[in-house]
Order: sequence, then C-alpha cells, then structure tokens
Amino acid sequence: MEFYRSHVLVCGGTGCTSSGSMTILEKFEQELEKHGLTKEVKLVKTGCFGLCEAGPIVIVYPEGAFYSRIKLEDVERITEEHLLKGRIVKDLLHKEAVDEDKIKSINEVGFYKKQKRIALRNCGVINPENIEEYIAMDGYRALGKVLTEMKPEEVIEVIKKSGLRGRGGGGFPTGLKWEFTAKAKGDQKYVACNADEGDPGAFMDRSILEGDPHVIVEAMAIAGYAVGANQGYVYIRAEYPIAVKRLQIAIDQAREYGLLGKDIFGSGFDFDLEIRLGAGAFVCGEETALLQSIEGKRGMPRPRPPFPAIKGLWDKPTLLNNVETYANVPQIILNGPEWFASIGTEKSKGTKVFALGGKINNTGLLEIPMGTTLREVIFEIGGGIPNGKKFKAVQTGGPSGGCLKEEHLDTPIDYDNLIALGSMMGSGGMIVMDEDNCMVDIARFFLDFTVDESCGKCTPCREGTKRMLEILEKITSGKGEPEDLERLENLANTIKSASLCGLGQTAPNPVLSTLKYFRHEYEAHVYDKKCPAGVCKALTSYIITDACKGCTLCAKACPVNAISGEVKKVHEIDQNKCIKCGACLEKCPFGAIIKK
Repeated sequence: MEFYRSHVLVCGGTGCTSSGSMTILEKFEQELEKHGLTKEVKLVKTGCFGLCEAGPIVIVYPEGAFYSRIKLEDVERITEEHLLKGRIVKDLLHKEAVDEDKIKSINEVGFYKKQKRIALRNCGVINPENIEEYIAMDGYRALGKVLTEMKPEEVIEVIKKSGLRGRGGGGFPTGLKWEFTAKAKGDQKYVACNADEGDPGAFMDRSILEGDPHVIVEAMAIAGYAVGANQGYVYIRAEYPIAVKRLQIAIDQAREYGLLGKDIFGSGFDFDLEIRLGAGAFVCGEETALLQSIEGKRGMPRPRPPFPAIKGLWDKPTLLNNVETYANVPQIILNGPEWFASIGTEKSKGTKVFALGGKINNTGLLEIPMGTTLREVIFEIGGGIPNGKKFKAVQTGGPSGGCLKEEHLDTPIDYDNLIALGSMMGSGGMIVMDEDNCMVDIARFFLDFTVDESCGKCTPCREGTKRMLEILEKITSGKGEPEDLERLENLANTIKSASLCGLGQTAPNPVLSTLKYFRHEYEAHVYDKKCPAGVCKALTSYIITDACKGCTLCAKACPVNAISGEVKKVHEIDQNKCIKCGACLEKCPFGAIIKK
C-alpha cells in the first residue's frame, strides 16, 4: 500500500470538465513529475463538488484548501508554493474559504454548511473510476450484509420503515413499490433505473452517476435480491457521455470483483446489469414510456394499471426507481431505517438533492434535509440574488412544477407542502427568478418546451398544450384579450385532469401557478398592453430622452438603422423599425435611453 502526504482532488464533473478541469489535471501531472512529487502527492479525479459556479475546483488535503476558478497558469504556483513549500496560495482560494488569516475547509463555506450529504456523500470525495476507493468508503458492505444476513422480505421492511419516497418526482413510498414487485407473480423479474433526467436545469442524477456510479450498481443489486430479480437495466440519455462511461467502468469492475454476475458473495444470488441509452426524449422520463424504450419501441406512455410492478419490461414484473432513490439505499441498510427516518419531516424523510440555477449567486448541486426552507436554500446556501436585484419567484420541479413567490420563502421543502402550493418536488430542479423576469414569458417558455416534447399519444396533451401556447404567445405579443385568461385557465384544468400520463397532467402547472400568484402581470399584458418586467419585445419600447447629447453612438450600434438625428442634437428612434434588441441602451454613455 502506498501512502501520500497530500491529496489533490480535481473536479471531473461535467461542469468543471467543460471549463477545462481535465487540462488542469494533466498540468498537475506534469508539475508533480517535474518536481519529483509523484510518490508524495496523490492526484485524484473526482465527481462534482457541487458548487459549479466556482469551477474548475481543486481541493488539497490534509489542509482542505479550497481553490476555485483555477486557471492553467495557477497550477505551477499551487505545486511550487503549496505542495512543495507548504504555503497555501491564499489569493487562489475560494472567496469564502479565507477569513482574515484563518483558512476554512470546504465544509465551512456557506454553500456547504447546511447540507447533509447521503446520496452525494462520495461525490467530490473519491475517484469514481476506482472501485477500491468506493470499497474503502464502505462500498458494497451493504450488499454483503443483505446477501449474508438478511432475507428479501427483511430488506423490504427496512426500506419501508425508513420512509424513503421516490426521488424522481411522484414521491411514491419506495418500500411499497419494492413490496408490490416482490409479491407479483412471474417467472422472470427485472430491476430498472431511471437516469433519463430530461428537466431543463436538472443535473442531480447525472452528477451521482459521474461521481459515485458504484452506489447505483450496489443499490440495484440489493433491490434485485429484495424483489427476486436477476437482471437490471440503467436507462440513461446518450447526452451524458461522462456518466455513461463511468457507469460502464463501474459495471465492468463490479463483475471483475465478483460483485455482479453469478453467485455473489457465495450466496447463490445471481444479478447482472446493462446500460440502455435513450435518445433524449423528455417523455421517456415517464416510467411506462421508459420501459417501452428499453424494449426497443418508441417511448410512449401506456395506461396504468397495470403498473410496472405487475406488468413492466416484456410484460414481466419490474421495479423502477430513479438514480437518487437508489443512491440512498446502501446507507439505509448500513445505518438502519431509524437513522434515515430521523432526518426530514413527518411525511418526507431523509434528504433531497437539488440543482440550483437561474438568477442565483451560487449555482450548483446541493443536498439538504427535507424541511429546510426555500429561504435557507436561496439566500444562505445559494448566496442570494446577483447584482442586488430583488427576488421574484422560484420554480421547483422543472417544466412540471410551479412558480412560487416571496411569501412562500419560509415554506419547509417537502412533497406535500410544494404540491399544496401548486408546485411539486419533481426530480429536484430549482430555478430562481428576479425582478427582471416576466412570469408570463416564463410560463410561455416552459409550455413551449412541453409542446415540443409531447409524445402526441393523447389528445389533451397533444392539442391542449398547443392551444395554451398559442394563447400565451398572443398575450406576450400584445394581442391578448380579457377572455384569454379564462380560456387559459379552463384549458389548463382540462389537460391536468384528462391527460394520459403524469407529464401531460403536470404540464399546465407553470401556467396555473403563475396565473394564481402573478395574475397582475397577465392583466398588465392584456389590459394595459405592457410587460412590467420589460421582457416581452412587442410590449416594450426604447425612448431617447432630452438627456441625449447627440454623440451618435446609439445610431452606430443600431443594427437596423432605426435611430436618426444630427450630431450634438437629441436623436429619435423610429418605433416601426426598432427590433427591441437593446443595443442602443447598452451603448449610451449618458443614460439618455430608457426601456419602457
């Protein structure tokens, strides 16, 4: 066994990779070699650390020095100063990781302080491509315990007692789903994992697969034992190349170590896993459509019942959970159901992973106990709204969720509270909006996505969402009529009650919630022909005031020659020509142009 005095952890998640972290890793390799440190300093490629806004991220242990936004030219300084001479390079540390002379570890930074990591516990900690690092973190111990000490029904009872609910959106009790599958009659059963994750702004499942793929392999094997299945499938979209690659490496390593395949742990239990790639259809996040796609058919929902637990893959009983749900299972087995049930709220146990994005300072991935308030997430963990802007709304649950306003910020986050407010937990996307966002335009944006992604099988979703989008486009273009608001609401409620699958049933949520909480914005568009946020171009105009000095910069910037006037005299904008691009406003050095 080799021992190292320092460990350098470089984030290898998609976010940091896209900003050059792998070239930084290579540069570290070169620098360590150059200074003869390869036997003293261990370089580790990890999964996502969570604080994507600060990437590329490098953490050096044992000090826990948290370096953020590292550039290629910074690597030499860190190597020579910190790794060679033992002097932390303070000016390269994350802004919150330095308090006067005290160096704070990553866990003391505001983004991480209130988090509790269960599903994400190994992300940013281990090399996801090394099974031995996973085993060193108690990996596969839960599988060993289950196969050698527990009966299948005992495993199911533990999951039921834990209170774990499905993290993919619906929040159905996981233990009950396992029990239904175990009791279903069938000569063959399957276990499936939903890693499709099609919500805009959501990257929880992807990050778990990139940072800790073995936890999914282990959990699915446990689930297979509990329900009587010997074959599993992970359905993951092909747009996640890093996650696909690391999951395949994990499966291959588990087979090599005898943790997948025949007679695992000498228990007589056989279980194996395969990956199935999805082509990026949002509807394949719906369980029956996903199973159709695994079978090689077009991904379209089918009526339920029968549910997959009774009639799933190839008409055989099938257990289907999403990535985050499975990621909790090994820890529940090892620590006991009471431990997990002690976290969270009465009806929503444990933690929840959220992808925090939009108008927020700390964009990234976080895991919090259920019951944490929206205010804590947005203003403490998320660091508040950038540029001193005012908070307006937060949308939870992706295109299927709703938009909540400032008065809801002290709401404890759990399944039931969010549904009661007209939103939902969903898979965990959380998009923050500020005063510059138009809520009518936000509803139009999400509905545009839903229309594009509708599978077209049922009429309410296929036709109804198109009609809703047409009304919203009419309103945002300044042609809305008072009756449109009632039409919009009636259509939304019809689609909600008549659509075939959960995606169609929740598609109107962004419209219904914005109508409920931001109706004044709809009325301003319809009655006053104004967009209060100044977003909808058809309802916005740019005016040159008397403060104009006639410098001509605005006229030169205008791409359609809509501005005229003599030098040193007040200019004018031809509203018929103006395309509302805002180039003039940006160029004016005197603040003479206003957006109205």
